[in-house]
Amino acid sequence: MTSQSNRLANTDTAPGIMRPAFTLFAVLSVVTGLLYPFAVTGLAQKLFPHAANGSLIQVHDQVVGSALIGQNFSAPHYFWGRPSATAPMTYNAAASGGSNLGPSNPNLTEAVQARIATLRAADPSNTQSIPVDLVTASASGLDPHISLAAAEFQVSRVARARNLSPTQVQALVAQHTQGPWLGVLGESRVHVLPLNLALDAQVTP
Repeated sequence: MTSQSNRLANTDTAPGIMRPAFTLFAVLSVVTGLLYPFAVTGLAQKLFPHAANGSLIQVHDQVVGSALIGQNFSAPHYFWGRPSATAPMTYNAAASGGSNLGPSNPNLTEAVQARIATLRAADPSNTQSIPVDLVTASASGLDPHISLAAAEFQVSRVARARNLSPTQVQALVAQHTQGPWLGVLGESRVHVLPLNLALDAQVTP
């Protein structure tokens, strides 16, 4: 009789033991799944609307790109960005990542040689050394910047294609060069899309 009473007591208290766990689960689901995301989204839209909406770049109220993602420029009158290893298309944000090819991988060697050949063919008279970031993809595959050296390497080609003097194009490069963060971290870099937009605003090839 006593053992049967104990079993009944245990059965009666089981829901009581589980109730706090279910309550905590429900509360945390609401807080972390609803309240927190809505609060963070609201604050971001209020305090940092440009960044929260993708750092979009607009020209005449038309979105032409994002400040965070590069674009595939291949025409001679534009500055070219870093190669992108994303697939099935270049600068595909849904497939962000590098090629993961090691320096001894023959596929990487072939890709770099092909990019070198393309750059040389586009500007045969340019005998400068080709900066490494023009022939290798970044870790994300989305980098919208190139080094200052990579921009300067392309000045002669862009100037000739647009019937501008190298001095004019170099001045635009200087205007769109971003220095190291806080003056000490990183290196000077050039955002390719705003530079090309500035070229288009100045003269149409």
